[in-house]
Amino acid sequence: MRNFCSLAFLLLLPAAVLADCTCDAADQVDVNLKSIALRYKLAAIASILVAGAIGVSLPTLGKKIFPALSPEENFFFIVKAFAAGVILATGFIHVLPDAFDDLSSPCLNQDPWGNFPFAGFIAMVAAIGTLMIDTYANSYFHRRSNTTTAAYGVSSDKTHLLRYRVISQVLELGIIVHSVIIGIALGASANPSTIRPLIGALTFHQLFEGMGLGGCIAQGEFNSRTVATMAAFFSLTTPIGIAIGIGITNVYSETSSTALIIQGVFNSASSGILIYMALVDLLAADFMSSKVQGNWKLQASTNVSLLLGAAGMSILAKWA
Repeated sequence: MRNFCSLAFLLLLPAAVLADCTCDAADQVDVNLKSIALRYKLAAIASILVAGAIGVSLPTLGKKIFPALSPEENFFFIVKAFAAGVILATGFIHVLPDAFDDLSSPCLNQDPWGNFPFAGFIAMVAAIGTLMIDTYANSYFHRRSNTTTAAYGVSSDKTHLLRYRVISQVLELGIIVHSVIIGIALGASANPSTIRPLIGALTFHQLFEGMGLGGCIAQGEFNSRTVATMAAFFSLTTPIGIAIGIGITNVYSETSSTALIIQGVFNSASSGILIYMALVDLLAADFMSSKVQGNWKLQASTNVSLLLGAAGMSILAKWA
């Protein structure tokens, strides 16, 4: 009898394991749970919208309202290092692992998705592509600045200004891509216990990611209309994604092959962009600047701030 039970257990174990991983649409959710989930989603829209608007606006309004956050001040570099740590952890700890999960899902065909690490490959290509765009844009602006300087005697400081403008626009592109995906996933969820911890985590994430982007925008010295447009795009992207998710709750299936491939590809590309921008354009540019290199206290403070930002965002991976 014992041998028969053991044999039955061995035969049924694979079926039990496979049963845990299903690609079928989720069962109908209780109406009351849907109502509670909707309230949480509306709270998430408000919370994330406010946090994003505050985060992206603080550095750009720093010169007038918060002098300590002006790009010329030491505190600006410390806050920007913290925000860069948040963005770096977002790429490595949140977005890239999700991309690997999506593109290696058993719900996708083994050939080709199971035979090649597409998530890492796409992230690498996105990072290289960002490097090329960064390089060619800066090369173009540098040549144009040299021509202008030779012809009219204009200072080449404008080259650095244009570089910050390129950085801020490419960074915002990477942020927007993953923000839409996060928003749709949250909005399409009908489980209140899944949504509740995401509200705090995404609010924190949006606040400090906004400060990192806002710092780049402030250094780019855009005109008021451009600043308002970029800030609005950043602030509204995740809430709009949540609204879209709410609208497609009844038809959206996160385990469908189309959803998995789209999410996986965009998450992979977004992670590559975010990791490159955080390391090269946010951290390396500031950490290697003469202002930070010539002040050991500022250098130590920015390093500690970077570690705290990365650690804080990494810890949030437990809930989001």
